[in-house]
Amino acid sequence: MAYITLEIAEELARQALGKARTEFGRPICVAVCDGNGELVYFSRMDGAPLRSIAIAQQKAYTAVRMGVSTEAFLVRLQKDHIEIGYFCDGRFTALPGGHPIKNADGIVIGGIGVSGLAASEDHVITEWVALAAKIQTN
Repeated sequence: MAYITLEIAEELARQALGKARTEFGRPICVAVCDGNGELVYFSRMDGAPLRSIAIAQQKAYTAVRMGVSTEAFLVRLQKDHIEIGYFCDGRFTALPGGHPIKNADGIVIGGIGVSGLAASEDHVITEWVALAAKIQTN
């Protein structure tokens, strides 16, 4: 996988939605973006919170633009006592639940963001999808 196509984005989202159903039994929103952080695919399960629409998209965007999970970004902000506003990007979020999608060479080609569960549960889903996506590229 050299870049995120619509077909790949749909598959990544399908995996996230399935994991949310089977492991957590609650609805989520999932966003998949390209290597620039722009939205390629979005899905909202019935009953997912409205606030989760924007949050999922921002998590995917942040993961791509920073090249790390939003959880890792949060840790950096806390460790270095940096305010998120210093990055001058209003689309950034440090809520866990966003992961970059990397190709076999470790290059960020997209991102996935999930919102609707506890932040730690959102993180579990995106981490799992990101790892599975990387394995598929080898």
